[in-house]
Amino acid sequence: MTDHALLLVNLGSPASTDVADVRRYLNQFLMDPYVIDLPWPVRRLLVSLILIKRPAQSAEAYASIWWDEGSPLVVLSRRLQAAMVAHWPHGPVELAMRYGEPSIETVLTRLAAQGTRQVTLAPLYPQFADSTVTTVIEEAKRVVREKGLKLDFAILPPFYDQPEYLDALVDSAKPHLEQGFDHLLLSFHGLPERHLHKLDPSGHCLKGADCCRTAPPQVLATCYRAQCLRSAEAFATRLGLGPEQWSVSFQSRLGRAKWIEPYTETRLDELGRQGVKKLLVMCPAFVADCIETLEEIGDRGREQFQAAGGESLQLVPCLNDHPSWVAALKRLCERAPLML
Repeated sequence: MTDHALLLVNLGSPASTDVADVRRYLNQFLMDPYVIDLPWPVRRLLVSLILIKRPAQSAEAYASIWWDEGSPLVVLSRRLQAAMVAHWPHGPVELAMRYGEPSIETVLTRLAAQGTRQVTLAPLYPQFADSTVTTVIEEAKRVVREKGLKLDFAILPPFYDQPEYLDALVDSAKPHLEQGFDHLLLSFHGLPERHLHKLDPSGHCLKGADCCRTAPPQVLATCYRAQCLRSAEAFATRLGLGPEQWSVSFQSRLGRAKWIEPYTETRLDELGRQGVKKLLVMCPAFVADCIETLEEIGDRGREQFQAAGGESLQLVPCLNDHPSWVAALKRLCERAPLML
């Protein structure tokens, strides 16, 4: 009988760069009500329209960054899993993806069959959002309920402000920053603004552009943008960066809804026009490099910045399986509270 398992969960990836596999993945992802929070009939119609052209476009993007071993996100997540084995003496270390394979259902069912009774569920997202953290927890709940699994859970909460995470971020980025740069752009994944507003019954999120900087604790607990700003400011403070040396933006918009600003696309143009020549970009909402970092920033973002007058854009790798991150994740997971 195994004892206390650690289950790392990341977003997921298509099984291959074939259009059919990409379409299947996008359908599962976009039909999640925590991702597109519209009534089912509206969501189904919208996703069906998206799936007319998007799979072929996305398949081309995936193909441009695909590795011989497979999807970079999956490969890097597997490397983190392997590194965590030596740091988690309490039981097996497993990996699941919220969309695609290996699924949360497959892994939890196997763990229960092996005799595991306690699982630390670790959504690998530093900042809270319904479309990342909540959907992982709800999927685990669904599997336990529908399969009748006898499992107790501890759940890793968002760790955007935890010293271990921030120190690992600094350790992984410092060699790249020491090579010199004109500006550092911290590009976080974006969210529709309505995702923030619906989680804020106090109305604080509607108070203006600086609302996130003054968010009270009850709002900060579920405000993605506020947590991103806290991560960015703490990171910059640790490195002693002045306010003119760095800025924050949000990438990966989809659809016509208003998303949180400033947009990364806009900032890349602005920085190029302002005379920034050597730009570093970090993506602290991701702990593993993926299509949003490698293709969206590393390829398309670089082309856009250079077209706006910049000379070089260097993408700072995500935490991936950096030793400091492995050690930090172990400490964060070991103090995860029991719930579910």
